[in-house]
Amino acid sequence: MSEEARLREEICLLAKSMFDRGLTGGSTGNISARTPDGGLLVSPTGTSFGRLDPSRLSRFDADGRQIGGDKPTKEMPLHTAFYDTRSTAGAVVHLHSCHSVAWSLMPEVDEDNFLPPLTPYAIMKLGKVKLLPFFMPGDPAMGDAVRGLAGKRSAVMLANHGPVVAGKDVEAACNAIEELEDTARLAILMRGHQARRLSDEQVRALVTKFDVEWDT
Repeated sequence: MSEEARLREEICLLAKSMFDRGLTGGSTGNISARTPDGGLLVSPTGTSFGRLDPSRLSRFDADGRQIGGDKPTKEMPLHTAFYDTRSTAGAVVHLHSCHSVAWSLMPEVDEDNFLPPLTPYAIMKLGKVKLLPFFMPGDPAMGDAVRGLAGKRSAVMLANHGPVVAGKDVEAACNAIEELEDTARLAILMRGHQARRLSDEQVRALVTKFDVEWDT
């Protein structure tokens, strides 16, 4: 099996895993990954994460021209914005995960640091998550908003919509976006309680130890 064939299988396997566990439903969500030749594989528009076909993934060459597969997701501007501004991005995942969307609706959320410091793992895997305002689905302005961050964030939360995360590869991106959803769920569960958050000193120690992008 070629490296690209393995990548196609991995994209579909991880997407189905997230679908099966309720992280995104129906035909929501989209996923992409860099191919060995510098192109992209992208989930087609209107498809379910539970039923992606490896052979029908949208295929782009290194110059951004579609050379195979079905029509890509309408959220391509989001994906290309991350690839164009973050040299380390090897994959991008966007979900409509319930708890992260719910947390984006809360009035106390910090727009510059969307997730409260409840556990070490979101800090380690995501750094600071930027909360972006609401955009109409498919609006190219979402990509413009990501470009405006100049590659300084690996993850953003689209208000009333869902998270978008870039990672070094498909597995890393999926693991990180799941951590985002888990932390948002914890935030919802702890809302109204006197939860003991990580202190500023503990956060700083994590940032230093794990070389996290933070002061951006």
